[in-house]
Amino acid sequence: MKVGLGYDIHRLAPDRRLVLGGVAIEHPKGLTGHSDGDVLLHAVMDALLGAGGLGDLGTHFPSDDPAYAGASSLGLLRRVAALLSGAGLVVASVDATVIAEAPRLAPHIAAMREAIAGAIGADSGRVSVKATTNDGLGVLGAGEAIAALATALVEER
Repeated sequence: MKVGLGYDIHRLAPDRRLVLGGVAIEHPKGLTGHSDGDVLLHAVMDALLGAGGLGDLGTHFPSDDPAYAGASSLGLLRRVAALLSGAGLVVASVDATVIAEAPRLAPHIAAMREAIAGAIGADSGRVSVKATTNDGLGVLGAGEAIAALATALVEER
């Protein structure tokens, strides 16, 4: 078994759609980024790639490559799952935490778990998503950004 850790943070900006865990969420601001800015999936992908010893997100999907402008992070996660499968690895579990002052994420957690599980070809029971705030501290606490942390456990098939 191998474990990986992922982290990502993006600023919030007007005129962007907020997507977290592959789920579109009503909010006046969305996350900036070359792709759809989905920090949760970016952290999950980095954790999976790290666990598999396959590099990082920027290696596989460079932010200066126009092919990934506006890309769906859920589609990129499917590609990461294919890379793991090609390396003879299967996802044993994913545990992730989103850090955001707003919006309230509890109503969306189940859909995020299902989206992630579907993209990696795992049962949703192998995927955990949690949400917390930064208690008003720093750029996260001021509602200027959203961050995510993830760990992934993979095993040889």
